[in-house]
Amino acid sequence: MSVVKKLASDTALYGISSIVGRFLNWLLVAVHTRVFHQQRLLADNNQLYIYVILLNIVYTYGMETAFFRYASKKENRQEYYNLILSYIILTSVIFSGIIYFAATPIINLMGFPGKERLVVWFSIILAADAVSAIAFVKLRAENRAKKFVAIRLANIFINIGLNIFYLMFCKYIHDGVFLPDWKPFADYFYNPKIGPDYIVWANFIASLATLLLLWREFVGFRFAFDFKKFRPVFTYAYPLLIMGLAGAVNQVADRIMFREILPDGFYNGLSTDDAFSIYANVYKLSIFMLLVVQAYRYAADPFFFSKAEDKNSPGMIALATKWFTIACVLIWVSVSLNIDLISLILGKSYRFGLEVVPILLLANLFIGIYQNMSIWFKLSDRTHFGTILTFVGMFISVVLNLILIPQMGYVGCALAFAISSFVMMALCYWLGQKYYPIPYQINSIVIYLIGAGMLIFASWQIKIESPYYSIPFHLLLSLLFLFIIVFAERKSLGLSKYFRI
Repeated sequence: MSVVKKLASDTALYGISSIVGRFLNWLLVAVHTRVFHQQRLLADNNQLYIYVILLNIVYTYGMETAFFRYASKKENRQEYYNLILSYIILTSVIFSGIIYFAATPIINLMGFPGKERLVVWFSIILAADAVSAIAFVKLRAENRAKKFVAIRLANIFINIGLNIFYLMFCKYIHDGVFLPDWKPFADYFYNPKIGPDYIVWANFIASLATLLLLWREFVGFRFAFDFKKFRPVFTYAYPLLIMGLAGAVNQVADRIMFREILPDGFYNGLSTDDAFSIYANVYKLSIFMLLVVQAYRYAADPFFFSKAEDKNSPGMIALATKWFTIACVLIWVSVSLNIDLISLILGKSYRFGLEVVPILLLANLFIGIYQNMSIWFKLSDRTHFGTILTFVGMFISVVLNLILIPQMGYVGCALAFAISSFVMMALCYWLGQKYYPIPYQINSIVIYLIGAGMLIFASWQIKIESPYYSIPFHLLLSLLFLFIIVFAERKSLGLSKYFRI
């Protein structure tokens, strides 16, 4: 358990920036969905951010994991930092230059004419974030978690602060809600014609500020373009690039395809743009699972790479996977049962299709377990298996979305994601046991998943209209499930003396 406690401690520390930070960012959904009551106003931004998810992976092309693989030894760290960062800067400048100068045809192709500024801003955001990503990896490798957390949080608070400044303070003054004497000041900063675009502008400023805050990580940096030395690094990383890209397509395929294949009038009283914007914002309610998965990955990658030569490594991975799954199952139950309370974060016009949230949470839970299990092909230098698995997942996701979206709308999106994620997880386990056996506690994992699923399904069958009764009831069910987990794991938690039966 000491290994799990160390990993949990690191996860909690990184989670401060990931979980707390993203949670604060998630609260911006409350701002956006209330400031922009018409759903279609947020549709363009939501669509562009989906493509940014894919481009973020292209810009870093697996170099974050490659850094841990080749710079795990302290004496190699600066050398590979210079090498990897040099190529990241070079490719980022090339990619962003192409996007910058092709802003007009790109935005016209996407069907958002006149919004070239968004493409220009994103081209700079992507380059800045890619360079920052390598600096952040260096901080993780050097166990400087406090600085990592501080800068991540600074990025988030800048972004949130600017969103509030533009979309609430300036907009409400401009609209005459309060401080009428300040209208000239507000009008200097706020243009109502581009209202939703200030969301991207805030992101732009925050990304540049983050790069500035990381300046000390570039003090000793020297450009190093040695392709002979870089070739094995790229050979290791490019399957991770393809894997990451295919995995991202698996996760965003529904939102890429939704506007194109949802039949007109599928949802009464909603246009396709309205329906897409609602789904994109409801999807954000599943972010709780993503937060834990990301925080865990920040801590797990350097931890398990550092333990790669340890003969006890498989046992550590198995134990960590079990407790990671328990944590994710608790989140799945807590959010799914209390969706009536959590959904209040959304503006009233966006509270539709909430039945997909438990399915989306489960899909992200499967992805989290898959990413945890994928450590076997990273440690054994068989990253090509990751490529194969993610392409299988992507293929299933795309095909199922094509079939299910026209028939089931939002639910079809969520089911396609959940099924593809489950297949990836199951295949990863099967292949891992063949090439890098790990003694996972499968029985416990399966029992917790089935038990949680049955509880969620049963709870959703009980309709309680009054929030005064439904919220306490669902909170009690969540606490009951937590108690069952603690009781079942009382020996592992060292709590046997409190449960004498």
